[in-house]
Amino acid sequence: MESFFFAIGGNALSREGEEGNLQQQYAHSRETMSELARVLSAHPSRIIISHGNGPQVGNILFRSEYASTVLYPLTLDVCVSDSEGGMGYMLQQVLHNELARTNISCNVVTIITQVEVAPDDPALKNPTKFIGQFYTEEEAHSLARERGWTMRQDVHRGWRRVVASPRPTRIVEAEVVRSLLNAGIIVIAAGGGGIPVIRRPDGMLSGVEAVVDKDLASALLASTLGIQTLVIVTGEEKVCLDFTKPTRRALDRMTAADAVHYQAEGHFPPGSMGPKIEAAVNFIHAGGERVILTRPGRVYDAIEGRAGTTITG
Repeated sequence: MESFFFAIGGNALSREGEEGNLQQQYAHSRETMSELARVLSAHPSRIIISHGNGPQVGNILFRSEYASTVLYPLTLDVCVSDSEGGMGYMLQQVLHNELARTNISCNVVTIITQVEVAPDDPALKNPTKFIGQFYTEEEAHSLARERGWTMRQDVHRGWRRVVASPRPTRIVEAEVVRSLLNAGIIVIAAGGGGIPVIRRPDGMLSGVEAVVDKDLASALLASTLGIQTLVIVTGEEKVCLDFTKPTRRALDRMTAADAVHYQAEGHFPPGSMGPKIEAAVNFIHAGGERVILTRPGRVYDAIEGRAGTTITG
């Protein structure tokens, strides 16, 4: 039986230029989940889903800080867990309904997932991961002064907050996910990259104030479970070289070696396509068969070879 891991970007559920309210997130979730139901109808398979949470976890953290004069504050790892539960519930319910609409009988479950990171990862002291909404440059400087946030420009789209993003080393609940998959259940896991935790010398786990890149965590979980195809759903239909230049050109296919070469040439910036390409290469090198990158609305066509960019070994 085929196996797919769908890594859905947080911005695929909260689109740029929108408020990103619940009604809009549900509407975009239905668009994406209807495609997954179509894939499952045409390709009976084992399926895992992860989702980004950049806009959502930023909003959760903002609400916590805004209300800090009357309520206790939330740490960033708890904010990630909140987004895993809330977004997992939304996707789980929407997919259940889409499967029922197409007469597919399959249970869907969300796993709150912890992801181990190294306690000495240098990324913990170097914030690089964008979260939350976009701001003007003036607003960004104001927030940096008032709240002590680290703000950076996000590829000409505006200014956003950045937080620490250590590399994932192990998915704590991987074997739980494996058991559910083997039972024929669709699993939503590693939402928002999972909750970053470190393992103390005594073997106990502790959360850390950071976020894990969703695509890197997805690639790690997918390869751990022997998934064949990793589908990264992002904002662009295809991976492009010279993305911001007049010489921009889209790629239908490339090898992992090509991807490494293009990344070394600077085609895939760290704050946008870079982690997705790194995740794709990691997955292929760990034994995965192919990675497909495309936008919402083209997922089914990309799996059929009619859209997107496919990366192979």
